[in-house]
Amino acid sequence: MRKLLFIIALFITINSFAQTSVKFTKVAHNFGKIIQNKPATYEFSFTNNGTKPLVIETATAECGCTTPVYTKLPIPKGKTEKIKVTYNAANTGSFKKNVTVKFANVTEPTILTIDGDVIAAKR
Repeated sequence: MRKLLFIIALFITINSFAQTSVKFTKVAHNFGKIIQNKPATYEFSFTNNGTKPLVIETATAECGCTTPVYTKLPIPKGKTEKIKVTYNAANTGSFKKNVTVKFANVTEPTILTIDGDVIAAKR
C-alpha cells in the first residue's frame, strides 16, 4: 500500500512540473470607433511558457459577428503565436464581445475581450 501511495504521489509531482503555461501580452482590446459592416481585426499574442508543446483545443466566440482564427498545430515551448479576432458589426452602438480560449493541459480557459463603438457608414 505504501508503494502504491508513493508511486501516485511521484506521478502527481512529475505531472505538476510538466504543466503547460500560457502568457498573453494582453487579453482585452478596445477598437475605439469602427464603421458599421466593415470588419475590424485584432491579433492577441501569447507565448508558450510551459515545458511541452501547447495546443489550442477551441477558441469560441459568443456570437456569429465575432470570428477567432488560430493555429491547429502544436506551439513549441518558448514560441509566440497569435489568435486573430475579427468583429463585423451589423448594428451601431457600443459593443463588448468575448472569445473563450481553451488550451490542452491548462485548467482555466482564457477570456479574450474586444469592445468599442460602431458608427454608421457615411453615405
